Amino acid sequence: MMQRIDLRGGLPARAELLRLMPRAVGDVSHAVDAARELVDAVREHGAAALREQADRFDGGAPEHVRVPAAEIAAAVAGLTPELRTALDEAIRRVRAASAAQVPAGSVTTLADGAEVHQRWQPMRRVGLYVPGGKAVYPSSVVMNVVPAQIAGVGSIALVSPPQRAHGGHVHPTILAAAGLLGVDEVYAMGGAGAVGALAYGVPEIGLEPVDLVTGPGNNYVAAAKRIVRGTVGIDSEAGATEILVIADDSADAGYVAADLISQAEHDEQAGSVLVTTSPAFADAVEAAIPERTERVGTATRLQTALDGPQSAVVLVDSLADAAAVSNAYGPEHLEIQTADDDAVLADIDAAGAVFVGPSTPVSLGDYLAGSNHVLPTGGQARFGSGLSASTFLRPQQVIRYSAEALAEVAPHIVALATEKQLPAHGAAVTERTNR
Repeated sequence: MMQRIDLRGGLPARAELLRLMPRAVGDVSHAVDAARELVDAVREHGAAALREQADRFDGGAPEHVRVPAAEIAAAVAGLTPELRTALDEAIRRVRAASAAQVPAGSVTTLADGAEVHQRWQPMRRVGLYVPGGKAVYPSSVVMNVVPAQIAGVGSIALVSPPQRAHGGHVHPTILAAAGLLGVDEVYAMGGAGAVGALAYGVPEIGLEPVDLVTGPGNNYVAAAKRIVRGTVGIDSEAGATEILVIADDSADAGYVAADLISQAEHDEQAGSVLVTTSPAFADAVEAAIPERTERVGTATRLQTALDGPQSAVVLVDSLADAAAVSNAYGPEHLEIQTADDDAVLADIDAAGAVFVGPSTPVSLGDYLAGSNHVLPTGGQARFGSGLSASTFLRPQQVIRYSAEALAEVAPHIVALATEKQLPAHGAAVTERTNR
């Protein structure tokens, strides 16, 4: 049974509400020390450390850390027609949605000859992490690569753990997705060490350092991203997945149960949270869970997640309170299934992605909605956002002033520089305007 948190009778102050939100016991901070050892080992010992870590944690030491081009081509050729069609359609939809995320340049004219140009420059080189573990994630290849390509990134390195079931090779479906997207720089490595390799480079296998690391992973991957941040950019410290569903008694209990289950099967630490105004509806959802878990082969894993401290049913007095609870939680995935979805949506300000209505399950966003499924977890949606084309772009301001425009503001610059006791700043202007 999922734990229940009863917030009827008035929500507590925000600090207390944050404390009450269900979260996994183990977080990124617990993995930092171990991740640092792995990152440092790769920084010091390169490919030898990567092979040792692959043998210890993944599917065995790969014959080639960099995947040969022929292996990628063979993976593409080996796709079934059904899977090829599904991947092609996912790529098409994510490309279309990502193209809308590229900001337009602009010019602000402040006076005659005084202009500030806003432009968006793509990263030179990025490293994209695709997890292995308990499932196969070709969709994560699509979600990472497509927005980078749309942004105009010229150099892309993709890493994914070697798989024991595939003889120490990257899963062929991962390779096939990379091949469909024209990515030929793929490395068989995973975990914290792979993040370190992307950040610092491994010359002996031709891996140059990247400028940005993106992609989901476990707590050790997230911890490694925390460690290398500053040396490179990162998208976020994405940890175990989570879903929060806001629903009232107008919703379909079977739909909500299915959606809570779908996220719980990712990992034993995955979080599934229902926030509802109706205790009877909460009972109906919980009653619908057992018969649905029995149908799938991941029942033990997902039941562990549903029974864990990171999952809960939260009872509230109103849908406005439900929105406030959701905003405090900051879910990676938020579903709204109520009698007035738009009114609830208007109150939402913190969510990685929002799925509105009974026909918009999170599973749609995982694969074919066109939205990106690389999203902030662990409450980071309160201050962060999901992966997009803009993640791979740097805003730059380009300033152009004529001599006349500079002369017009020169007295103001000198006045401010004098007040700040930085006379050379003013002199750099008067050097030009006094000639």
